[in-house]
Amino acid sequence: MNTVLEVKDLVVRFDTQDGVVHAVNGVSYSLKEGETLGIVGESGSGKSVHVLSMLQLVPMPPGRIEGGEVLFEGQDLLAMSNDEIRGVRGSRVAMIFQDPMTSLNPVLTVGRQITEAIRLHLKYSKKDARDRAIELLGLVGIADPKTRLDDFPHQFSGGMRQRAMIAMALSCDPTLLIADEPTTALDVTIQAQIIELMSKLRDELGMSLIWITHDLGVVAGIADTIQVMYGGTIMERGPTRSVFKDTRNAYTLGLLNSLPRPDQGVERLVPIAGSPPNLLSPLQGDPFAPRNPHATERCFKERPPLEPVTSGHSEHLAAAWYDLPEVVGG
Repeated sequence: MNTVLEVKDLVVRFDTQDGVVHAVNGVSYSLKEGETLGIVGESGSGKSVHVLSMLQLVPMPPGRIEGGEVLFEGQDLLAMSNDEIRGVRGSRVAMIFQDPMTSLNPVLTVGRQITEAIRLHLKYSKKDARDRAIELLGLVGIADPKTRLDDFPHQFSGGMRQRAMIAMALSCDPTLLIADEPTTALDVTIQAQIIELMSKLRDELGMSLIWITHDLGVVAGIADTIQVMYGGTIMERGPTRSVFKDTRNAYTLGLLNSLPRPDQGVERLVPIAGSPPNLLSPLQGDPFAPRNPHATERCFKERPPLEPVTSGHSEHLAAAWYDLPEVVGG
């Protein structure tokens, strides 16, 4: 399969009154055609910031991209002019933002917001764009799409607003779709429906998908590859089954242990002790070392590289100077 996206040593900083925030610290990975990548981590781990930076959506200032390349279909997105990147955003690369209530304009109809991208990128007539929008609302499971197209966002439920955001993102048949915590504000029933819908659309349209979340359980059933981030770095990355069954990083293990497991008779959740790192200071050593009960002296002094866990698992990478007492994560 062809490589759709290749991120090389991406570094992002924010200048604040308190100092420089080291938000993204040398992130590198690739995404293949038709692959679904689940990016997981706590708030502040650099998940959203690094994808917003790839599309030049981080406000500058205070943000600045200090280094790296983001190659999408061989073109460096970071080197593009404003006009060039606008031609990519919303058409070849689309994004579903975290909160559909604040992402949708409350004074414009849902139909107006969906047709805007269609008319801009695909040059459709007003009637053809409206027909396409009706088709998209039906595709994402909204009943009576012809009528609901003229409704305002406040007339949609939370799940319907999220479906409208998905329809908007799919309007120009993107090669890559980035979903930034698209189910966080929804109840579990609607979450399951949205995940099922996205899996179905991914398979039907053949697009690549990046799914960002703080919950490993959410991506377990949709992602081909899981990438765990902490402190603006990648802690572990590999095929979903391998990361779950052969966990090699203590932070990944902590996230797995914090999941509810009623089927295994686990009644109490196990929290990760401590707090996320202070990113106002440059990282020294393993960013998770102060919270890691398995940390060695070397963890506090030297940053571990992201390397294959064994010679037989070249696709499963982990950054760790230690061995977990139990390799199996669950």
